[in-house]
Amino acid sequence: MTRRGDPEHDHVITALATHGLALINNVTTRADLLRLARSIALTIPHRDSDSEGVTTLTNLGEAAVPSGFAGFSARALTPHTDCSGTVSPPALLMMNCSMTATSGGRRVLVDGQAVHDHLTESEPEAIGAFRAQRSVLFGGASGHLGSILTDVGGGRVVLRLRLDELARFSPEVTRWLPALRTAIERHAVEFDLAVGQGYILDNHRWLHGRTAFTGRRVVHRIHGDPLPELGIVTGLRSTTSPDAT
Repeated sequence: MTRRGDPEHDHVITALATHGLALINNVTTRADLLRLARSIALTIPHRDSDSEGVTTLTNLGEAAVPSGFAGFSARALTPHTDCSGTVSPPALLMMNCSMTATSGGRRVLVDGQAVHDHLTESEPEAIGAFRAQRSVLFGGASGHLGSILTDVGGGRVVLRLRLDELARFSPEVTRWLPALRTAIERHAVEFDLAVGQGYILDNHRWLHGRTAFTGRRVVHRIHGDPLPELGIVTGLRSTTSPDAT
């Protein structure tokens, strides 16, 4: 497990600042992940977390999992960003594996920067649709009305996306969803996590999901915003202004 000031910890910070993603090892328990998270971020409580901001995700069985709680099932999860239905989604997602599934449960990660750049070149009209304000309702009636891509200034764009029943898209955005799904599939990477392995990712840039699994898989998750002194800037780089697409 990395500690602040260690070369491995510095490597995590560099990877986050450069790629928006850092793989971690030797982070087996809830306490391990919490210590690492506090050395990198100001942790943010989640609807499903405990008092310290740690959510333990495991299969509770289909009968116990209502809409919007698929993380507690064994179902596959379509790549998404976390907390899309909130006004200000956390910048970082930190996750470790404490128990592997009997089978399946591979992680699926997609670099939103690669998807953005791919569509900018191949379907620039789609980028314009995805930047349109008030074009997607995330999280149901009490959620957030916004856009897939949000310009936050300084040449940065925040990605916000879910493709399940808790997202409702305008007709113009719906028109371009097949192209978006194709780009996501093209840039998706699947891999297994062993016990003690995990990752920290830029939730304003990366999509994450998983394949279906069997058994009692256990992972821990923490959300947060990077400590200001670390200089980590999140989101996508955009070379196109909102008015140019």
